[in-house]
Parts: sequence; C-alpha cells; structure tokens
Amino acid sequence: MRSMFTYDMMETMRNTHQWMGASAKAVASYPMFAMLPNPALRWFEAWGEVTERSFERMVVKPDWGIHSVTCDDGRDHLVEVETVIERPFGDLIHFNVSGREPSSRKVLLVAPMSGHYATLLRSTVQSLLGDVDLYVTDWHNARDIPVSAGKFDIEDYTLYLVDFMRELGPDTNVIAVCQPAPLTLAATAYLAEQDPDAQPRSLTLIGGPIDPEATPTEVTDFGARVTMGQLEQSMIQRVGFKYPGVGRLVYPGLLQLTSFMAMNAERHADAFKEQISRVADGSASDHDAHNRFYDEYLAVMDMTAEFYLSTVERIFKNNEIAKNQFVVDGHKVDIGKITSVAVKTVEGANDDISAPGQCVAALDLCTGLPDSKKASHLEPGAGHYGIFAGKSWRNNIRPLVLEFIDANSGTASKTRKAANKNAA
Repeated sequence: MRSMFTYDMMETMRNTHQWMGASAKAVASYPMFAMLPNPALRWFEAWGEVTERSFERMVVKPDWGIHSVTCDDGRDHLVEVETVIERPFGDLIHFNVSGREPSSRKVLLVAPMSGHYATLLRSTVQSLLGDVDLYVTDWHNARDIPVSAGKFDIEDYTLYLVDFMRELGPDTNVIAVCQPAPLTLAATAYLAEQDPDAQPRSLTLIGGPIDPEATPTEVTDFGARVTMGQLEQSMIQRVGFKYPGVGRLVYPGLLQLTSFMAMNAERHADAFKEQISRVADGSASDHDAHNRFYDEYLAVMDMTAEFYLSTVERIFKNNEIAKNQFVVDGHKVDIGKITSVAVKTVEGANDDISAPGQCVAALDLCTGLPDSKKASHLEPGAGHYGIFAGKSWRNNIRPLVLEFIDANSGTASKTRKAANKNAA
C-alpha cells in the first residue's frame, strides 16, 4: 500500500461521497418537487446535507473559534492567537488575552498528535483561558509538509517539546493530554539532565500511555498482535500529487478515522441516523451538538510514517518509557533525574483507550522525586474524552489541576493543601 495510488484512492472515495451528498441535496431541493409532498424526498435531501458536511470536514483544519473570554474582572477580553515558535512539523502558539492583568499561571498545553488537530482541545483551552496564560502545541498535517523538511519521529517530537519548554522558561506548568504524556515526561527528564534551569515547575499527565502494559486495552492488544512489517505494509501510504507533501510516507488521517469509527461503529451509525432525522424534520441547526462534535471528530490529519511507526514500536511494543530506556538524539533519558518538577497524573475510571494504571505508572518512574511532589487522581465514571474535555474535566479535574499548579508555584500560601492531597 506504499504508493500514491492507495492514498489518492482514499481521497477519491471521500471526494465522491461528498459529491454524492451535495448532488442528493441539490436534486431533492428542486422547486418542482415541492408539488410532491413526499417525506422520502425530504429525508433524501437531509441525507445529502449530512453526508456532504461530514465528508467535507475530513480535509478541513478547524478554526479555534475562540474570540473572547470572560476574566475575573467580569469583562469580556478579546483573544488573539499568536505564533511564538514556527517549525515545519508544529508551532508553539500563544492565546493572548488582551487587556487583562498578567496571569501568574503560565501553562503549556501539549496537544496530542494522534490523527486529530490540536483544536480537539478547544473546550479544554476555553476552560483554561480565563485563569491562565496559555500556550499550546499546534501540530501540522504531514500531507502539507514537503519532503525536503526531513523526517519527524518521536525523538524529534520530544526535542520540539524541549525547545518549547526552554522558550517559555522555568515558571511554566505543563499539561500533556493523552498521546504526548510519555514523550512530555521524557522531555522533562531530558531537561533535568541537560538544562536544569529550563525545567517546568509542574507536569500534569492526563490519560497517557506511560506504561501500556499496566492495563491492556484494545489499543495495546492491537500493537502486540501485529508485527512492524505488517503495520508498515498495511498502514503506510505515500501522499499524492494534490498536496504539498507529495511523496512523503504517512499514516493517513482517513485510515486513522476509519479505525476510530470502527471501535464504536454502532454508536456512530445511530448518531448519524438521528441527525438525518433531525435535519429532515427541521429540528437540527448548524451548530447543534452533533455538528459541534463531528466537525472536530471528522477533521483528521496525517502523521509522518516514522512518527507513527516509532510510537508503536518504542512506546507500545518495546515499552521504552515504562522501562526507563528511552533514547533521544543518542542520549539515554533517565526519568529518575526529575527531582524538582511536581508531577500529577489524571485517569478516567472508564477510559478504554488509556486505561487506569497506564498513566499513574509515571509516578513510580520518578524515583528521584519526593512524595510531596507527586499526585494522582482517578475520576469515577469518566471515559477518555471526559477527562480533558467533558463534564468531569470542567467540574472536577480542572479545579484540581489548577490547585496543583498553585500548590507548586513557589508562592502558594502555607495553609494551602499538600500537592498530593488526592494521591492514590
């Protein structure tokens, strides 16, 4: 499958379904059909509208859509997204809130690069903006990066994080969500050895596979079942001529999306059937719950082949982070060298992607860190998405994370609760 033909075939299928949806919507909307009050025609039009929108979203990078935020002064402040560091494979961006008092909490939110854009964390960003000075990693779609930009694997990813942390300075509090959790832990340990003065104050790891073998899931079982040769042969494709990254070997976002959808196929099918019915009876809207979710969920990005393959081989198969054997740029990273950065882990009791036990394993690896700087939280009833973007995040986890940041800011009140007050 390592040819442009298979990549272009997937794009052709996507484009064809988008065209079919647009055509169905246009045909069913002909004025002459108004003389035939047949509900089947309205359903056909609704199917076309939902289908066109769904397949169109798959190649569009969503906008952050965050224009203002209400701060502690009760006023709405304009938000401007600024690029702090620009790199071929990802940027460091800053959400500049105009006219508010400088925040004492500087936060770097490390977004996952697992098939979706950083905008998947939009609700997380919105929930934090009023309380912190926020920076976010904005990873790029591999299909849009020319081959001349070179490779990008998990070591390069880790070094990007190291550079971002150095840029922001030692008063930074890092929050890593899902996929980047083990690499963010490694980046912090790398700084602890190579540039201690650039270490962040605190590190919060949310639902990440620090030790995938601690609690196996369908995701880890898949990684164990297939060989790297099978994975490369069946998953890796070459970007076609339509995009700037022509010729680059990638793990296509459309293929990743197919895997995501297959994990909960019945639930997704029901959601689209219900949406078609709502469009048909006129109860749907452009920004209803279905469209808000799927406009983001269906917007996927390609990952470089070397990043995807090295993630599977080194994080899931060889378990290099969990065994403290990870090597970056020829240097063996020792997580035990982290001695001053407070570390907190957050897990969801119902997480079926990074199950409870996988993330909290980070605390055992931090052998040089005193218990007073370790914390963990297990959120009852929360799934993977809920621990960083759902009700569980808003009501329970976010306040705990902000409290953890304050407790390790160096200016916390003596009466403040201990950093590991909710330790497991």
